[in-house]
Amino acid sequence: MSTPTEIIAQWQDEFTAIRRDIHAHPELGLEEHRTADLVARKLTEMGIEVHRGVGVTGVVGVIRNGNGQGRIGLRADMDALAMTEANGFAHASTIPGKMHACGHDGHTTMLLAAAKYLQTTKRFDGAIHLIFQPGEEGAGGALAMLEDGLFERFPCDAVFGLHNRPGMPVGHYGIRPGPMMAGVAFYDIQVTGKGGHGARPETTNDPVVMGAAIVQALQSVVARNVPAAERAVLSVTRFDAGNAYNVIPNEVRLGGTVRAFSNEIMKLVEDRMRAISEGVATGLGGSAVLDFRVITTPLVNDAMEAVALGDAAASLVGEGHVKREFPAVMGGEDFAYMLEKCPGAYIVTGNGDSAEVHNPRFDFNDAAIPHGAGVLAAVVEAKLKRVE
Repeated sequence: MSTPTEIIAQWQDEFTAIRRDIHAHPELGLEEHRTADLVARKLTEMGIEVHRGVGVTGVVGVIRNGNGQGRIGLRADMDALAMTEANGFAHASTIPGKMHACGHDGHTTMLLAAAKYLQTTKRFDGAIHLIFQPGEEGAGGALAMLEDGLFERFPCDAVFGLHNRPGMPVGHYGIRPGPMMAGVAFYDIQVTGKGGHGARPETTNDPVVMGAAIVQALQSVVARNVPAAERAVLSVTRFDAGNAYNVIPNEVRLGGTVRAFSNEIMKLVEDRMRAISEGVATGLGGSAVLDFRVITTPLVNDAMEAVALGDAAASLVGEGHVKREFPAVMGGEDFAYMLEKCPGAYIVTGNGDSAEVHNPRFDFNDAAIPHGAGVLAAVVEAKLKRVE
């Protein structure tokens, strides 16, 4: 019997065209109206029940077969990034300042391909919820769907997602139990002093000096507060100060990101950042206010479901092409919020020798479509096994 990947590969031209159409028409988080229309239309053409507007622009498709009571969720993200594409091929972005630089066009297409396979073959017994999520890139799309009653309206016993991986050969997979992707926070620190003439610094409380001292002191947070067995990153990526050569400004603003693999470590870093910023600024005659915003919680794979998803991948390509202790990465993914509410797992699938994600020359590799779609279909068939 043919595998899901082999069957889906027969539809390569159809889904390549869909993927490239989505790529050419990128939409930012919670603005994916055209993409949602396309997804809903394709699901309807397949004869699949469609629910729109779940979490603003989210779409959920429902496939049922047999009398089984099991329920599996499959999730893909739909949004693009606010950046200008540098590619010149025919399906490059037609929208200035927006592009699919992370492969969500491919993820959406993979889930559509898996939907066609599952609806066509019906080699499962139970219910499948196809979750097309908006706003993964910091717009809060997963939380929006959850707050809109995603798992109350479409209950799942387990939920699975995936992401393409540049540099990994097409047809290879990576997964791990436990923390797989970091929690992400963005922050701003408003530093206030007393400005004045650059020739008379003694009359000021210089916030530039305060900001520079805070940047230096923040380097101690991870090195001297986070336990050596844990991992965290604190990066200052912005330092906005005055705009004149001879004027010491009244205030400066610092900004950056924090990454950690547990909520406890994230809170520890936040607390130390606040104490250090306030203390340094006060000691130099000014003040500092930290605005710390958690964008997503750490993504933690359920141990049993990680095995199930890894087994599904191995059933398609062999154990030698599945890395089951794939290194955890500092990138964030708001599918983590769904995994907090429902056990499940997240896998990466090879995108070949492409540019890195979030690069203006990135393009999703269409050859990966059957492999991503295939592993999603295979895990459904394993979890909702049909009794012949």
